[in-house]
Amino acid sequence: MNLHETIERPERVVLVGVHTGCRNELEDSTEESMRELELLAETAGAEVVAHFVQNRPAVDNATYVGEGKAEEICEFCENNEIDIVICDDELSGSQVRNLEDLVKTRVMDRSALIMDIFASRARTKEGKLQVELAQLQYYLTRLTGSFVNLSRLGGGIGTRGPGETKLETDRRHIRNRISVIRKQLDEVEKNRENQRKQRIKEGMQQIALVGYTNAGKSSLLNYLTDAGVLAEDKLFATLDPTARKLTLPDGSPVVLVDTVGFIRKLPHHLIKAFHSTLEEAVIADVLVHVVDASSPQLDQNTEVVETLLTELGAAQKPIVTAFNKADLLQEFIPKKQMSVDISAKTGYNVDRLLDMLCEAMPEKRHRVKVLIPYDKGSLISVIYKNANINSEEHTADGTLMDITADHKTFNLVSDYIV
Repeated sequence: MNLHETIERPERVVLVGVHTGCRNELEDSTEESMRELELLAETAGAEVVAHFVQNRPAVDNATYVGEGKAEEICEFCENNEIDIVICDDELSGSQVRNLEDLVKTRVMDRSALIMDIFASRARTKEGKLQVELAQLQYYLTRLTGSFVNLSRLGGGIGTRGPGETKLETDRRHIRNRISVIRKQLDEVEKNRENQRKQRIKEGMQQIALVGYTNAGKSSLLNYLTDAGVLAEDKLFATLDPTARKLTLPDGSPVVLVDTVGFIRKLPHHLIKAFHSTLEEAVIADVLVHVVDASSPQLDQNTEVVETLLTELGAAQKPIVTAFNKADLLQEFIPKKQMSVDISAKTGYNVDRLLDMLCEAMPEKRHRVKVLIPYDKGSLISVIYKNANINSEEHTADGTLMDITADHKTFNLVSDYIV
């Protein structure tokens, strides 16, 4: 091997958390929270070398973990060739700077790590814009005289210890870019709104798949629609929303939409930036909450999703809970009303899930065959406007139509059902 040849290795990281014992369990650094942070780091391509969890009454405002623990971490990093220290909470700019001074190693927080994963997973123009918006908003609040780490965004902003004049230039540059991105996202949202209006005009209601990351939403979408969406056993395998048409057992045409997975301590910058994507859950007629039934943290993960749905204003919608990965369990008893245990991998009980979706749709739709006499042209116009036409044939006695109609239209054509 050439002596000058370098072998790329994954970045070696140390994970750091603070357990206070008095914060909300979903916000505190717990064993599960640190395990999830490890999965996030691995998803980003890092090699996790060690965990450090400091027990203290509250997070240290200056250094996150306190100087004593920071010195311990510093010694470990020096002896083990550590590249990055990743903290389990979102840190302020001063906390990052102070901790970096103590551990002599690059420091990043959970929010920056999640945004880095999102940046690597975004495939559509909209997804990339949303990630960039979230990153710029995040770093704008951390841009100060001594904080020079904005170069990590890849744009080289403030890489040489900026003075106040340079700082103002950087801030103006970021704010201008944020303004441009928001305008571009507004255009994307207008196109999305037009698509929604067209679906409504066609009589198609919308079902959104929501749930904790890696619960199996994409696998379920693929099973139901052959969507071909990437379904990996990784956090945030799916980032950009995917919509596919589906016909329910009662003949109702619907649009099934996959959404980005939720996670505890999801950065508010991302929630705001991905509002148009998460809005798929807000405007949907019915939600399918996909739950990993095999997860030891089933209850906690469910709470995270329900809390975020409440924040988005979607908690009052009809929800069918699909306890997925039932094939990994010996027995399972659904815990909620309108819930069913399924396997998106094997198809177990998916037919029952579809029946539940028919029951959950806000307005029951009917699929019927009708024979409309030729002298009832006005009725045919109503059908064209308000019903979905599955097939149409002109016969000697009138127009034979297979339609899926709402209750009002169904009543109008009930005399002509064949």
